[in-house]
Amino acid sequence: MKKKQFMTDNKNKISAVAKLIKESTMTVALTGAGISVESGIDPFRGEKGLWAKYNPEEYAYIDAFYENPAKVWQMLKELLAIIIFSKPNNGHVGLAQLEEMGYLSSIITQNVDGLHQAAGSRNVIEFHGNNRWLLCIECSNRYETDPDIIKNIPPRCECGGILRPDVVFFGEAIPQKAMVKAYANAKSCDVMLVIGTSAIVSPASEIPLVAKDSGAKIIEINPEPTPLTDQVANLTIYEKAGTTIPMIVSELKKKS
Repeated sequence: MKKKQFMTDNKNKISAVAKLIKESTMTVALTGAGISVESGIDPFRGEKGLWAKYNPEEYAYIDAFYENPAKVWQMLKELLAIIIFSKPNNGHVGLAQLEEMGYLSSIITQNVDGLHQAAGSRNVIEFHGNNRWLLCIECSNRYETDPDIIKNIPPRCECGGILRPDVVFFGEAIPQKAMVKAYANAKSCDVMLVIGTSAIVSPASEIPLVAKDSGAKIIEINPEPTPLTDQVANLTIYEKAGTTIPMIVSELKKKS
């Protein structure tokens, strides 16, 4: 489909979304890589993604890390150099404002950049962990990710153990606490904002389906259509999060 076919009057949609949120007893957001693109962090997939440069089977699986941590850290160092200095954009800030205003109960994020917390969001469920923290594979000591720590690769703990990002590698299970909390939120919410996710990475892709099956209205915010569009989403806004979320915040302020 041509992009012109997706050009719609978003003003009416923004008003409709604000009305749904205002009337909702519980609104939850699910965010993917798209919301952080505006902060200069490319998604892993796609022409500019890391997987176009690095074979994920060689660099993204936990077995690959244990077999050759120095090799995997070559890729991780490149990624962390971007994440460490990235800043929240208007989409992250807008979601933090919705939480502060009492309209957003939680954010379930597939992202590992910590930008929601940096923007001020407090109730963030990290489905895949957070690259802003490093974990020792020997003693489980945690360190905040810092350029000095990752100068030498692989970086090491004070105990001598190798450090790894506190994220979920391929081949590892989603943390049980995050999984349970995410699905509980999905089953309980009246409205779910699905923002910047391709909706193809399981099990996170199942979360909107769980919410929909439980009676929630699904609002999709994404510049391009996804498997959720027309199939699951009640309403889709074809726009970037950094543009859309502040407009929703403004509309809700008018309705207050």
